[in-house]
Amino acid sequence: MGEPVRTGLNEEILIVIRGLMLTVCVAVIAIAGFLQAPAAFAGETSHKVVIHVDENDAQRMNLALNNAKNVTEYYRAKGEEVEIEMVAYGPGLHMLREDTSPVKARIVTFAATYENVAFRSCGNTLSAMTRKEGKEPPLLDIAESVPSGVVHLMQRQEEGWSYIRP
Repeated sequence: MGEPVRTGLNEEILIVIRGLMLTVCVAVIAIAGFLQAPAAFAGETSHKVVIHVDENDAQRMNLALNNAKNVTEYYRAKGEEVEIEMVAYGPGLHMLREDTSPVKARIVTFAATYENVAFRSCGNTLSAMTRKEGKEPPLLDIAESVPSGVVHLMQRQEEGWSYIRP
């Protein structure tokens, strides 16, 4: 009659083979998903840039605005989005002042044209100017205050934003 069949050992081998097959299948699915991920996100590419303005110099302010315009147009042409923040502090806060901005007219037009660009004013600088002038200086309507311009720049960089100082 032959030797008796050892069913216990065969069952153990089948369990091990099934486990290995399951592991291989999971690995193949994971690798396929990983390889397809860049293609899935290609249409949703987004960039974030923070631009530093700390000088009361019309030429430097215009350079910062040119940087924002050029970056925006570059990524729009590629079908990609870009978010830009211009952070003004110290003497650079004059850029966003209603009464002393040498680039006021350009900023008003710029803000209407490039809705992806936000303008941040430094609360610390505004407080110092208020003490010095005896009244709070008027800011352009598009200026959004942050507690500290320097800290805001640091936080954005820690969040992975690109940093530009024209």
